[in-house]
Amino acid sequence: MLEIRDLDVHYGGVHALRGLSLTVAPGEIVALLGNNGAGKTTTLAAVSGLVRAGAGSVVFEGEDVTREKPHRIAARGLVHVPEGRRIFSTLTVHENLQLGGYLVRDQAEIRRRIEHVYTLLPRLAERRSQQGGTLSGGEQQMLAVGRALITGPRLLLLDEPSMGLAPLVVAAVMELITEINAEGTSVLLVEQNATAALKIAHRGYVIENGECVLDGPASELRKDARVVEAYLGGV
Repeated sequence: MLEIRDLDVHYGGVHALRGLSLTVAPGEIVALLGNNGAGKTTTLAAVSGLVRAGAGSVVFEGEDVTREKPHRIAARGLVHVPEGRRIFSTLTVHENLQLGGYLVRDQAEIRRRIEHVYTLLPRLAERRSQQGGTLSGGEQQMLAVGRALITGPRLLLLDEPSMGLAPLVVAAVMELITEINAEGTSVLLVEQNATAALKIAHRGYVIENGECVLDGPASELRKDARVVEAYLGGV
């Protein structure tokens, strides 16, 4: 479904990605792990067209999208939920969701997708007339994911969805990701909480200094001594 081949990205004099390669198959949740500055966010930004690769390629469903504009990539069904939620704080929950349909021409389809999000996330339905900025952190994260679902993703790129959230809310976010995946959407998940990510992922990659240093089934990564020591708190 998604194949990243030998991707190189520079930010000025910083070599952010160094020949990075990874894949996401249809129906998978793939976790991307690494310390701050490892290149995780850059990977998602390169896939979604927000930054340009100096070398290598991004292939989505058999088509090279490396040089495509972000809105065209999103229209293909490759949808990015960036770190920090970035909802429109002065707009209502419902208005935020409506904006998720900016690439969808069929208004009836937008309404159908919004109602589906409300079914998936009843808390948002209860707050549909509330301004986004007045929601809790967890509710804002749910809204950010819900807005992305209105676009109609085939592959969802999630960047640190649990950041700053309480443990119970983190569990709810991970459950939501699992439900979305069960409905047929593949997920590439960047997550500092490696324990939570590897519990729901099918496979994972560990990157350091812009390079993939380890990959495999999530069940094996959870037991790998290097992963346990570096990302799972040594337990």
